[in-house]
Amino acid sequence: MQLRSQIAAWYRASRPRTLTATYVPLVLAAVIAIDHGVFLPVQFALALLGALFLQAGANLVNEYFDFRRGADELKIAGQGMIIKNQVLTPELVLRGAIVTVTLGALIGLLLLAQSGPPLLWIGLGGVLVVILYTAGPFPLAYNGLGEVTVFIFMGPLMVLGAYYVMARELSIVPVLASLPIAFTVAAIMLANNIRDIDADRAANKRTLAVLVGSRQARSIYVLLIIGGYASLVLLVLAGIAPWPALVACITIPEAVRLAGIITRSDETQLLHQAQGRTARLHGRFGFMIALGWAVWLLARAVL
Repeated sequence: MQLRSQIAAWYRASRPRTLTATYVPLVLAAVIAIDHGVFLPVQFALALLGALFLQAGANLVNEYFDFRRGADELKIAGQGMIIKNQVLTPELVLRGAIVTVTLGALIGLLLLAQSGPPLLWIGLGGVLVVILYTAGPFPLAYNGLGEVTVFIFMGPLMVLGAYYVMARELSIVPVLASLPIAFTVAAIMLANNIRDIDADRAANKRTLAVLVGSRQARSIYVLLIIGGYASLVLLVLAGIAPWPALVACITIPEAVRLAGIITRSDETQLLHQAQGRTARLHGRFGFMIALGWAVWLLARAVL
């Protein structure tokens, strides 16, 4: 395999459009750290790099074990599927997963040496989730816990962990401020599982969508999207987030369009597009919250 082809294959294997689930909470943590006067650029960069390695590792672990468990056999659209499509071998994907998870864990240990014990539990939980999401005797994604897992670990714990490595103290603000992006990142996972519901059911992959059924899963998707915007408004009203963060509400028309597709369409390709657009919505929504917060900080500093 030529170098360019290898790079393209591993880039595809990392599922790049899902990586906003790492960028968004880390950027939000950085803005909160700046607001609190505790931002440290080196620690932030290390936290971002470590989190990206862990998410890429999680994607590779998912790729490997979904293939081994036969969960990809009936899928015709979706992220990855690089083993099914013979882009990379199962052995290469497993090695890539081991390397990326190890690198993420090593960076975590470096940050742990510079911070304190709370990061140990946050980091250990993150590594365990990476491994146990689709591996082990009770894989989380195969037992209806995928959405809950990403809500917790790609929302409150990731923002809190990134904030902690800079501030070296815990705060409720990063936890509460993460709720809008926690709701929308869970919506990405649910959109994925709604699209794959028939293939997952056939493979005995008991996702939330499989457990509650297509109709209820679609309703939950809408509730998650509403939860993202509602929690943002509540954060502003409570004085936790500054009012310019409400600029993120300009993404509401796209959210409404996606809710319409998810609730009305059964076409796999259209649902696949909706899943990708949900990931983009999560990214734009989260970045706009951070941008609005940053503009407020700048205006406060100038005035």
